[in-house]
Amino acid sequence: MLSELEKSLLECPVVKKGDYFYFVHPISDGVPLVEAKLIDSIMDYIIDNFDLSNVEKIVGVESMGIPLATALSLKTGIPFVIIRKRSYGLEGERQVHQKTGYGKSELFINGLKKEDNILLIDDVVSTGGTLTSVIHALDEIGVNLIHIIVPIEKDDGRIIVEKNTNHKLETLVKMKMVDGKVTIIDK
Repeated sequence: MLSELEKSLLECPVVKKGDYFYFVHPISDGVPLVEAKLIDSIMDYIIDNFDLSNVEKIVGVESMGIPLATALSLKTGIPFVIIRKRSYGLEGERQVHQKTGYGKSELFINGLKKEDNILLIDDVVSTGGTLTSVIHALDEIGVNLIHIIVPIEKDDGRIIVEKNTNHKLETLVKMKMVDGKVTIIDK
């Protein structure tokens, strides 16, 4: 079931940027090659293990939340919207400042309104910076966060987000870096 994801994490390359070990993985980076089988196994797991009956919109975070939101939408028929890295200047657009372990940027939320029942999906949580900022902005909009699902949990990312947002984060695989290599941790 999730053995595809675990196996792919154990086999992925790792690079060091400054003091930060960065794993290069199809789900988090789009390289090496993204295999349909891997995406399919993640989507099947989500569909089989989470009640999606009340979800009206899937929300993905650019950039790697895009293929995840797309795949889940195609499998469920639930429409999706992407939190983008550029402004469109649409009415109601909300700007979000994000800070991660390796950079800062702005995100822009469009297409959501108060009381929307959403499933938020992103690729990985490591420092918690992006998800914490996005969840705070979604709370300000007044959406109902039915699920927050992130396939890959690195280090204490989930705990950081939950502590800073008071929202439960669902992750599928937990990993950490040990001596510059990916290690899978039992959740």
